[in-house]
Amino acid sequence: MPRRIALVRIPASNLADGELTHLERLPVDQAKADEQWDNYCATLVAEGWETVEVDAAPELADSVFVEDTVVLFEDLAVITSPGAASRRGEIEGVERSVRDLPGLELARIEAPGTLEGGDVLKVGRTVYVGASSRTNAEGIRQLRALLDGRDYTVVAVPVTRALHLKSAVTALPDGTVIGHPELVDAPSLFPRFLPVPEREGVAVVLVADDTLLMSAAAPRTAELLSGLGYRVLTVDISEFEKLEGCVTCLSVRVR
Repeated sequence: MPRRIALVRIPASNLADGELTHLERLPVDQAKADEQWDNYCATLVAEGWETVEVDAAPELADSVFVEDTVVLFEDLAVITSPGAASRRGEIEGVERSVRDLPGLELARIEAPGTLEGGDVLKVGRTVYVGASSRTNAEGIRQLRALLDGRDYTVVAVPVTRALHLKSAVTALPDGTVIGHPELVDAPSLFPRFLPVPEREGVAVVLVADDTLLMSAAAPRTAELLSGLGYRVLTVDISEFEKLEGCVTCLSVRVR
């Protein structure tokens, strides 16, 4: 039985102060965010995932978006180098949690390289990496070097219309990349691209071969994906969406 672990991190007490790049700041309901995070974690547990909590970082506003701090490639865990200076303190706690997981080799992206996990989309043996405001050319170069000899192909993708690559596109279990046309710079870089009708519908978490977890704010996309034969679970993450977050950002899945 393959392991199914999800690293998660409880929202910081100053969540509302998180970085914003493409959105106007809106009031964030902290109590509602905490409840939404609990429901997100409970959904993963109900689907057979063991949640492992990274040590809380109550003063690091964006720390709930744990995906940005580490990227897994089978037995290789790459500790990232966040492009936002305010997020660099998140790394230490995440690295401690990753070191406690058996069977993983650790590597890291070093300054002046920057790379955030939200810019890394794995589709089979292809690794799409967003060249965004948070991930720079040196970070992409270092990731290529770390994956050399591991049978991955790294494809750099320009990202100018969204915070991260996975704020614009994710992939279905069959490898089809889904995204909202207004958010995607170069859809032709993906062999199979399926437009979705809602911006909040671009992000899916693969919780099983036939099961997707996505935002409740994209009912038309949920209907579209259900019609393709997938079981679709939805969670309300409205408070995190105000901070450019999505369902992928809130956990790191370790298989």
